[in-house]
Parts: sequence; C-alpha cells; structure tokens
Amino acid sequence: MPHVLVVDDDPVVADLVAFRLQRLGLQVTVRTDGETGLAAARRLRPDLVVLDWLMPRMDGLEVCRALRADADPALARTPVLMLTAKSQEPDLERGFAAGATDFVAKPFSTRELVSRVTAALPAVPA
Repeated sequence: MPHVLVVDDDPVVADLVAFRLQRLGLQVTVRTDGETGLAAARRLRPDLVVLDWLMPRMDGLEVCRALRADADPALARTPVLMLTAKSQEPDLERGFAAGATDFVAKPFSTRELVSRVTAALPAVPA
C-alpha cells in the first residue's frame, strides 16, 4: 500500500487530507511542522509528500529543497505536492524551483486533491 506523508501545521487541514487519502486505501502519516516532517520523510521513505508551505520551524520550501538534496536518490525523487495558499505565479515559480512536483491551492477541493495524488501515484485507483 502506498505511503503518503502529510506535513501541515493546520490540524483541520491535516486531518481532512489524511481522512480522504486513507479512504483511497493509502497509508498516511501526519506531521505538523517542517522539521518533524523532514525527519519523518527520511525515516519512513514515503511514496508521496503532501506539504504545506507556511509552517513553523522549517517552511515547506526548505523541506522540499532538503528532500531534493538528500543523499538517498529514491528520497530525492519522491513526488512533493505543495498544498498551500501561496499560489500566485511567482509562488509557483519558487515552489517548482525548490523541487515541488505539483501544487494544490488552498482552499482546495478534495476531488482535486485526490486527482493530483492519483496522478502522482498511478497505482492508486481513483
């Protein structure tokens, strides 16, 4: 079963995302700040990271850059879906430059989220 790491400091958003992804049959782990999210990614080696941008201790761009620079090539290639209110064109450019795979803008539709997750994890039924 694919494993998704959700890193978001808003517990309502994190719980909603986790609930929706678990309904797809995915294993989900939630962390509430960038620093613990990065540590979890390094330990758990998830198949996908759903990552907020604005978080305490380490923001999503820092986490994304750290993942892309990781010595483990598999972790460095892990898809990163940014789930963020920062969705203007300059924000998207910064996010993609940091290594984001895709973006979902907050407020978000759970249908769009599922669509983006299934695109990143093709083995997951829609």
